[in-house]
Formats: sequence, structure tokens, C-alpha cells
Amino acid sequence: MKLHLLIIDPQNDFCSPHGSLYVPGAEDDMGRLATLIDRLKNKIADIHVTLDSHRMIDISHPGWWRDSNGHHPAPFTQITADEVREGRWTTLMPAARTRSLVYLQELDHRGRYPHVIWPEHCLIGDEGHNVFPQLAASIHDWEQRRFALADFVTKGSNPWTEHFSAVQAEVPDGADPTTQVNTGLVSTLEDADVILLAGEALSHCLANTVRDVAQHFADPTFIQKMVLLTDASSSVPGFESYGQDFIQELASLGMKTTTTQQFLAA
Repeated sequence: MKLHLLIIDPQNDFCSPHGSLYVPGAEDDMGRLATLIDRLKNKIADIHVTLDSHRMIDISHPGWWRDSNGHHPAPFTQITADEVREGRWTTLMPAARTRSLVYLQELDHRGRYPHVIWPEHCLIGDEGHNVFPQLAASIHDWEQRRFALADFVTKGSNPWTEHFSAVQAEVPDGADPTTQVNTGLVSTLEDADVILLAGEALSHCLANTVRDVAQHFADPTFIQKMVLLTDASSSVPGFESYGQDFIQELASLGMKTTTTQQFLAA
């Protein structure tokens, strides 16, 4: 059996209690996942690790926006296209307003998520961008023992669009291939017999990545290869319903669920 493990954004800013966008329970998720890798290291054929990779100046960070008094929005503020048209919010740099408004309108049209302002997180080059240490150690041990290379997939460096999914940005930029469909990742996963799913956060980046992988599978029945490790992923507080909706949606299409302890590779 060709077993692939897809780990979404297992980074310090999400998984460490000191991280800027800490997901409560994520450090325990990563500990359980590390134990699974140690247990199954001789059976795992490939490990894919996605990395949220942002810049300080980003359309989803506070510094991009200001209100009529010149104040930046607080983290977790939602900004709508209507609010920008009405002047409640505008961009710090006036030249960025028109493109930002077009982005918000397209995001509304797609209907997946509202535009949320996040704390600055997973900044390229910062400690928060690194993989949670316990999990990193298990991945590197797997690489050494198997003489294999973990597949690290970066996303999110284009400042003009949110990039929850490792497959494509929320609003792809036609001039930036890194925001468009990652066909290589999808085709690699198609070659697996079983795809274990884990990482942060269940409500956002994991949910969107798995949805997009499923949408771009050449054969819809490939969704039945997917197995979500429910004790290795948690939701952003306040967005728990997003995670539950995702599980119900994908389970109805054939995705299975189990835990790190219950899963036994054949």
C-alpha cells in the first residue's frame, strides 16, 4: 500500500502556545502526529508538508488597511467590499484601494469565506514560520531512515490574496503561477493508495486544501483514498462550525475519519 501523509501548516505560529495565531490544542495534535510518523515510518511512502509563507505587508494583515481615523483594524475584524465602497475601510496606500476592492468583490462572489484580518503570522524568515519542533524531528528521522525527501509546499507569499489552500489561492492572480492550481501536488496525491490528512487549521487551511484537492482529482472516487486524522487537527476558535461543516461535506463524498492511534497501515 502506497501511504502518503499530507500535513497542513504545522508551523510554530499555529502550533506553539506562543505563536501569533495559536490554535488551542495544536501542540498536542502535532505530538500525536509525530508519534504516528515514528510508528509508521517504514510504511509511509511520502510526506507532504504545506507551509503558510506570508509577508508583513499582506491584504489579510492589519497594516494593509485603515479606517477613516487612520487606525488599523484589530485582528479578526471582517472587512467587506461594501465597507470599502462606503469608506469605512480603505487601504493604507491609496494606490492599492481599487485592486483590493476588486479582490473583496471576487471573494464575495466565490462565497467560501469572508475576508478576515489575521495577526501577522508565518512571516518568511521568522521563527513562527518554522515547523513545530517535535514534528520536524519526526519528519527528519523519517527522511534519514528512508533516505527520502519530504515534500515542502509553500503558499501565501503573494500579498494580494489570501491563500488558505495549498492547491490554489482564494482568488488566483493571473500573473502569478504560485497562486494558481498546483497540479503537481494533486497528481502526486492521486498516485497514493491512502492519503492521511492532518494539520492546522481544520476550519481553514486544511479544509480548503482538501476541498481543492478533491475538486481537482481526475477521478472523483479518489476522495475515498482520503483519511482525516481527527485528533491531529483543530479549528481556529470561533470558527469551529467551519471545521465540522468541512468534515460532513467531505465525508458525504467518501472521505474517511480515524485517529492517529486507531489508524493501522496494512
